[in-house]
Amino acid sequence: MDLTEATEGKTTILIPVQDNTTQFPPGSAPIFFNRRMELNRDITVLLLPLLEPEEYLDAMGATGIRGLRVATECGIPVAIADRDPKAIELIRKNVLDSGMPIEVIERDMNALLSERSFDAVDLDPFGTPAWVIDAAIRGCRRFLFVTATDTAPLCGAHLKAGIRRYGAEPMNTEYHSEVGLRILLGFVVRETVKYDRGIEPLFCYAREHFTRLHLRILRGPKAADETLSHIGFLHQCKKCPYREEQPGLHSVSRTCPHCGEPLIPIGPLWLGKIAKDEIVSRLIEVAGSADLGTKKDVLKILQTSRDEVPTSSFYDYHEIAKRLRCSPPGINIVLQRISAAGYPASRTHFCGYGIRTTAPLAVIYDAVRGDRTTEMV
Repeated sequence: MDLTEATEGKTTILIPVQDNTTQFPPGSAPIFFNRRMELNRDITVLLLPLLEPEEYLDAMGATGIRGLRVATECGIPVAIADRDPKAIELIRKNVLDSGMPIEVIERDMNALLSERSFDAVDLDPFGTPAWVIDAAIRGCRRFLFVTATDTAPLCGAHLKAGIRRYGAEPMNTEYHSEVGLRILLGFVVRETVKYDRGIEPLFCYAREHFTRLHLRILRGPKAADETLSHIGFLHQCKKCPYREEQPGLHSVSRTCPHCGEPLIPIGPLWLGKIAKDEIVSRLIEVAGSADLGTKKDVLKILQTSRDEVPTSSFYDYHEIAKRLRCSPPGINIVLQRISAAGYPASRTHFCGYGIRTTAPLAVIYDAVRGDRTTEMV
């Protein structure tokens, strides 16, 4: 195959030549490499030195870029695995060129992690990770990282596929990107607790076409029970923006207090925090001095995440303005009005028009339109 060089961070590797005239250039090459995932890899490279794992497995290596970057830029012992012989050949060439002592393993990940364990396991499949989560949980000792790019099933656009893969019912809401992340996280939790283990989200986020989880694995029935207490449902009205949380593994019928309509349950999903404050603050510190190709975007995601009000969903205030038939003010004005009414409010990394708040709908409506003269809908 024809090869060309690609550089990310401090790492240069060989990748197959892609046809940039196609709709999806990474799919045109015999071995997958997606330049648009550089930010995903940048954040992982920032995070790993803070966690100090004993070793790290890039479980689906492809070109080996993720594992090579970890070895080169983090100084952590690395193994890279793939089941495709062509990918393994390219990985070995890239490892040899790097001069790094990286273990290269030609093996299916499910088989590998049934026999060996690694302190940190990283899953970055093309599409859904659902089929490898169980093996990854069994084969990781302290840290599990998961990428999912099947956002349509996770977010409710492909409802039946989402139900099949994740054992949960999503819904294509205005906050569908957050629904997708929380359904993925809820699925990982349900796969984890059966082994008397729990999880702690370190930094989880969604961007464009993917969702990314960075999790710490906690051991023992007590940790599993505590983790499971954060599983529940979001109940959403289909006629208005009202929604409410309900903890527990079984949904309970609820009615919208504004419309009188039955609320639609979304889940089961994760209702708890999706990031650890200390980790996000430290990531901001190290990102500020890092030489990254996506540094500006990384800092924006981290800083917005640090300031987010810890709710389980957000409101798209432009959608609310359409409902109220008014012109939306600037987002900072909306946030200031909600804060002045006595409720916490923030932006969200999930959406440029998204606001996170614990305020009731009446307060949000007033903040968007700026007065109480317009009839409420």
